[in-house]
Amino acid sequence: MMRRILFLSLFLLAAIQMRAAYMIIPMDEEQRNHLKAYGMAYFILENEIEAWWLLNYRGGSFAFPHTRVFERECLTRDISFEIIPDGKFNTILAEIADPEANMDAMKLEKAPKIAVYTPDVNFRTGGKIQPWDDAVTLVLTYAEIPYDVIYDTDVLNNKLVEYDWLHLHHEDFTGQYGRFYRGYHNQPWYREMVSYQESLAAENGFAKVSQLKLSVIRQIREYVFGGGFMFAMCSATDSYDIALAAAGLDICAPMYDGDPADPTAQQKLDFSQTFAFENFSLTRDPLEYEFSSIDSGTKRNVNPQQDYFTLFDFSAKWDPVPTMLTQNHTRTVKGFMGQTTAFYNRYLKSDVLILGENKPSGETRYIHNNFGKGFWTFYGGHDPEDYRHYVNDPETDLNLHPNSPGYRLILNNILFPAAKKKERKT
Repeated sequence: MMRRILFLSLFLLAAIQMRAAYMIIPMDEEQRNHLKAYGMAYFILENEIEAWWLLNYRGGSFAFPHTRVFERECLTRDISFEIIPDGKFNTILAEIADPEANMDAMKLEKAPKIAVYTPDVNFRTGGKIQPWDDAVTLVLTYAEIPYDVIYDTDVLNNKLVEYDWLHLHHEDFTGQYGRFYRGYHNQPWYREMVSYQESLAAENGFAKVSQLKLSVIRQIREYVFGGGFMFAMCSATDSYDIALAAAGLDICAPMYDGDPADPTAQQKLDFSQTFAFENFSLTRDPLEYEFSSIDSGTKRNVNPQQDYFTLFDFSAKWDPVPTMLTQNHTRTVKGFMGQTTAFYNRYLKSDVLILGENKPSGETRYIHNNFGKGFWTFYGGHDPEDYRHYVNDPETDLNLHPNSPGYRLILNNILFPAAKKKERKT
């Protein structure tokens, strides 16, 4: 595979030198397939060819040197593109560079190596351990962006250092098995999940699953601090911070770990350890399908037909990082539910950057910040194109949603580590 990419890179470089022209992949309403366009950008970076992310230019378009190989690849993937002479491309760059224009041209340097934190889907029974899909793996597969699967043992064996970007999805880092006990504890998939997690804990020298998960999230925290990029969705967002705040405390009821929870755990939470949230309250009823007061999902009174969140409009030249993360062909995105749907603003730390919110409901959907040399992003909800995704529902067919704004936000995060970073000025 590496030899093929090297050969293709040399061939493309020679072709580029023979013909000076650029290809533009527009990312506004003119684009037939926004999601596959990200995969095309990744493909170019894999072949070590320079590319540009034109922030706020036609919805966050991509540009790169023209070759017949790239042209055929775009046609094969049904991606809209335009071929322009290099002089016109330089004119576009000059237009973007105008101090009055809220645009910026971000050079993309290398294809980030991606890891998805998820259990082995073929463990023991040959079927899925988790009876739900993962929006990130769905869109990575659809966009043809390669990724590796890692899980607890890999993290503890320090494999994270091999990757630039880490995704956490529908995970419960508190050791309470997603709080599915009331509705699903007699289901085969639930019993299999518990057995699997307990076996993992024992194999790695832990008496409880909660202790295993605490060690894992501490490793992930160090990974981010050292310069990694971490992206989390659904229950991996709030359960991650809850587990950090509850480090060393027992917050699991007997049906989850065999002994009672510490009745004074709430008073002992250490919010200085969390990424995003503080001053939240743990949900005391162990049978309730909720971890804490952070999530607005079970309490929100929002009409599904009116459930939208708005992306903030940042200054591309002054704040390129949040600008990259919010590139889209619309500023208003349809909301969607999840075990963790959205976050109440009142529990956000003061330095957390809000990227998208439903202001009338007092909730944020999409947040971001740096930690040490790295970055983290939390995105509430389960599947951007399935408003209420239930256990055992079929996975979303992204062939039906090639222009999904909600899925575009995930892919913005995929390309974010590829960009040559500029210092944030505000």
